[in-house]
Amino acid sequence: MARDEERLARAQQEPIVGSLPDVPGIGVAMRLTPGLGVHLRGLADELLVNDYPGATVTRAEREMMATAVSAANDCFFCMDSHAAHATALLETNDQTDLVPLLEVIKVGSSDGLSEKMRALLEIARTVRRDPLDLTNDHVEAALAAGATDADVQLAVLIASAFSMYNRLVDGFRARTAPVTAAYRERAGEIAARGYSAPSAVPAASASERG
Repeated sequence: MARDEERLARAQQEPIVGSLPDVPGIGVAMRLTPGLGVHLRGLADELLVNDYPGATVTRAEREMMATAVSAANDCFFCMDSHAAHATALLETNDQTDLVPLLEVIKVGSSDGLSEKMRALLEIARTVRRDPLDLTNDHVEAALAAGATDADVQLAVLIASAFSMYNRLVDGFRARTAPVTAAYRERAGEIAARGYSAPSAVPAASASERG
């Protein structure tokens, strides 16, 4: 499993901000006020679940972008949870041959992905690093590879939003799981119902996102 030693080290860290809800990961920010929960979940649905006019990328590919951005930000909760969500979607769609690519994405590579996805991941990673480094060449490469304007828009939106989610998780030093299996149960729910639907998984689950 990619980055096991780093994952274990992060899981051993404790929250450093006081009076936080006793839940893991992004659940901390979502439980601070009811409105934050509604809006953070709603943003995830808009970017990763709901139809986006003109987009050709699948839900699984959107989750791959979220995984790539989170991996580049070294946010293990978001990296592993969104890789689990992508896995659940790929399994649902009988695309299990693509599941190993998630481990490739976690180490910062795009090897084995389609030309279109490689171009979109390059856009997302560039925006995560420094948005002013994004150039017309990046955009033209994505369009030439079959991406639409809407796909490029989603890459920029996902990179920007998940840099925020990542900083919420790690800025609070929210608890994260030492193993990726912790995210599997909730991943199946999210694949089926999205982020805003009430969870049937206990609130203390390491993969809480709702």
